[in-house]
Amino acid sequence: MRIGELAEATGATARALRHYEQAGLISSERAANGYRVYDRSAVVRVRNVGHLLAAGLTLDDVRVFLPCLDGDVAAAPPSPAGLRVARDRLAVLDRRIAAQTETRDRLAAALREATGSGIRPVA
Repeated sequence: MRIGELAEATGATARALRHYEQAGLISSERAANGYRVYDRSAVVRVRNVGHLLAAGLTLDDVRVFLPCLDGDVAAAPPSPAGLRVARDRLAVLDRRIAAQTETRDRLAAALREATGSGIRPVA
C-alpha cells in the first residue's frame, strides 16, 4: 500500500509516517516510480506506535517496544524495559507538571497582589 493508503487506514498523517520511518519504527520499499510502498502489516505497527505516543511516550521511548509492535501492544505482558521506560517518562511528566503548577501559582499570586493594590489585570 502507498503512504496515503496507510495514512487513511491508521489515521496518521503522511508526514508522521515518514517521521516514523526515519526513526526506524516502520519500513517501506520503493516502487519503480520512487513512491513508498508499505506491507499490510504496517497498519498494526503504526496503530501501536500511535497508541504508545498517545500514552505519553516519545518516539525514542517507543523504540524499546520494537519487538512487540507487530502484535497487540496493549494486551501484551509488560516487559522490564517497557516498564522502566514508562516509569521514566511518567517521572519526566510529573516534573513538568510540578514546574507548570509552580509557574501558575506565581502568576496567580502576582495577579492577586496587583488587584489588591488597585491595579486591575487585563482580561
